[in-house]
Amino acid sequence: MATKASRLTSGFIGFLFALAASAADSVNDTQESAFSFALVPQQAASKLLQSWGPVLSYLNIHTGHHFAFRTAPDIPTFENRLRSEDYDFAYMNPYHFTIFNQGDTGYQAVAKARDKLIRGVIVVRKDSPIQALGELDGLTLAFPAPAAFAASVLPRANLNARNIEFEAKYVSSHDSVYRAVAKGLYPAGGGVVRTLNATEPTIREQLRVLWMTQGYTPHAIAAHPRVPADIVAAVREALAMMSDDEAGRAALKRLKVKGFEAAANADWDDVRQLNITTVVGSKD
Repeated sequence: MATKASRLTSGFIGFLFALAASAADSVNDTQESAFSFALVPQQAASKLLQSWGPVLSYLNIHTGHHFAFRTAPDIPTFENRLRSEDYDFAYMNPYHFTIFNQGDTGYQAVAKARDKLIRGVIVVRKDSPIQALGELDGLTLAFPAPAAFAASVLPRANLNARNIEFEAKYVSSHDSVYRAVAKGLYPAGGGVVRTLNATEPTIREQLRVLWMTQGYTPHAIAAHPRVPADIVAAVREALAMMSDDEAGRAALKRLKVKGFEAAANADWDDVRQLNITTVVGSKD
């Protein structure tokens, strides 16, 4: 017979999954004072909520304001919502930030992961005979979305620079890429080191990294200019102090980052210098 504690734990987990499912495509909140905090859908909404829920709870406690979990059903939809300025705060990839930071109404940098660079990877099945990028010539490869920076833009650019011809298929999320390659649906696919490490062990153990990009400034936590400056400052301060207490460190562990640090718009100049022209919001 299940113990009371196990029933409570199961009930709580069920609640998280139900909440994530309803939040994935929602832009409303019952608390009018809530600030939306959106996460790029690299993974399923339920997994994002499990990883980021403790961070949002930490912000609620340490700022005295409420932050409502948001995401989108896929990366292009997330991009279109950024373009429509739907979100108050958003965690977006480096390329997204260089696009949606532009102009007077652009999202402004708040924070980024400390002592961390983002690195893209191309993965194959562990038992795949493919040992070099050149062997991908003429194949169909899986990517999360056209404007997924390290998981799609950089690998595609590298393959193009090597005159390796391929067909790109976009499968919505990083986890979808890993599952598709593990199942043999595609011979290879693009991802990033962090999400590869965070995917289910049963999937990750079937994959190996064929190629890895150099490191770039990681994802941005950014705020829309409509958010009051004192709220932005409180969020920046709370994120930076997370590594200083036990609750914060526990939340950071779920994200597999050491901590957050204050960020400035210019921190993403390394990405701007790449002069990427990929169109955001497209599913093709």
